[in-house]
Amino acid sequence: MRNRTTDDPSPADLVLTGGRIHTMDSAGGVAEAIAVRAGRIARVGTADEVAPLIGRRTRVVRLRGGSVLPGINDSHLHGVWLGTMWPHLLMDQLAGGDHHRQDGPPQARLETSADRRRAILRTAELLASLGITSYTEPGLGPGEDDGPSGCFGSAALGDYADLATEGLLTARVTALMLFGELDGASSLSGLTEGLRAFTPPADVPGRFRVAGVKIFADGIPPMRTAWTDEPYGDGTHGGLLVEGGDAGEREAALIAMIDAAHAAGHQIGVHATGSRTTRVVAEAFAAVLNRRPGNPGRHYVIHGDLLRAETLATMAAAGIGLNTQAEIAVTTEDMLTAALGPGVLPEAWPLRDALAAGVPLCLSSDAPVLTPDWRAGVAAAVTRRGLDGRVRGEAQRLTVAQALRAYTITPAWQDGAETWKGSLEPGKVADLCVLEADPLETEPAALPQVPVRLTMLNGRIVYEG
Repeated sequence: MRNRTTDDPSPADLVLTGGRIHTMDSAGGVAEAIAVRAGRIARVGTADEVAPLIGRRTRVVRLRGGSVLPGINDSHLHGVWLGTMWPHLLMDQLAGGDHHRQDGPPQARLETSADRRRAILRTAELLASLGITSYTEPGLGPGEDDGPSGCFGSAALGDYADLATEGLLTARVTALMLFGELDGASSLSGLTEGLRAFTPPADVPGRFRVAGVKIFADGIPPMRTAWTDEPYGDGTHGGLLVEGGDAGEREAALIAMIDAAHAAGHQIGVHATGSRTTRVVAEAFAAVLNRRPGNPGRHYVIHGDLLRAETLATMAAAGIGLNTQAEIAVTTEDMLTAALGPGVLPEAWPLRDALAAGVPLCLSSDAPVLTPDWRAGVAAAVTRRGLDGRVRGEAQRLTVAQALRAYTITPAWQDGAETWKGSLEPGKVADLCVLEADPLETEPAALPQVPVRLTMLNGRIVYEG
């Protein structure tokens, strides 16, 4: 590939050479070596092109056929909650037949800042070992200040900001505010009052940012709480979690909530799973982006279990993202069909169709619902194979390259940060995930066994295996 470099010829702090550098740039470039200086990427190219930046004090890492990716971005991960739960996962309960969301094993409520900080730092250590350098904490705020776990209240935003200021975070964190209950009820009045009265902590540039608002629109299909066009086996259609006297009032309140958050300049992520909910949310996003163009948006649908072709077209035309979890598709398809019948499968987790339509696609873990190990997420997206060996949704399988982009450069777009992170290009931050093998040359099902050799954040090694 063509050498890409900054003009500065001074020696690099670190050079990685002799492997496959997957840049995730717009051309999908692959290089042989990469140089890092002062927290930034200095040069990407062949080994010979990068060699002039090796000085007496440069650390040289021989990749020996390994690979380098941009630091992984888990764009929907509950960091405080994960730190209290790990290694217990909620999806293990669902796979075992418990269709009710629970908080896993009994745990003491997080009451103090010290409790929350320990949980955040435990998550940070885990994520560094997985090559994850960015994540989105999707829902912390006043709506959960009295919540049963203590993991989602507004005080956690302050803990994150403090840890970032102190230089203790080993990942870049984007957060969304929550003005309703986790997986529960919210109201237009509660959101508008929260937007008026609640002041989140200030950004810590490059390390922590409160970007916007999370809204829970509906539940999930296995619990028959997703709002669907198709009837469940009992003839019901689910409904919205937003308060209102009837379905029409709840829909109008949801649309008004999206309008209010957009008008306030916030990014909006909406938990929407049913086919009717995803359509209503996509249309509401498109409307506010057209009516109030001053907010650049980067709004997105979270989960999106059931997405019809016309909904994907609306999302693509308006630049609305989709943030979903491939492992949920392969784990819960049987539960979905038990609730709604096999006729819904063509519109269930349509990842390939979303990309083909032009929808910005992010893959994430929703940890501790699923494991935060992105390698398992890539394997699920590429194979669509469950633990029982069955392939579910074969027509929606992604390539490894597509799945990797959904964990790197597209989440950077969701963060509004694609100009400075998410790909390996000169001048961008040196956030790196170094693997012992090349994921594009590895059998997809074996990806979770590929070791992470090194993780770098802003040019500093935060994990070395």
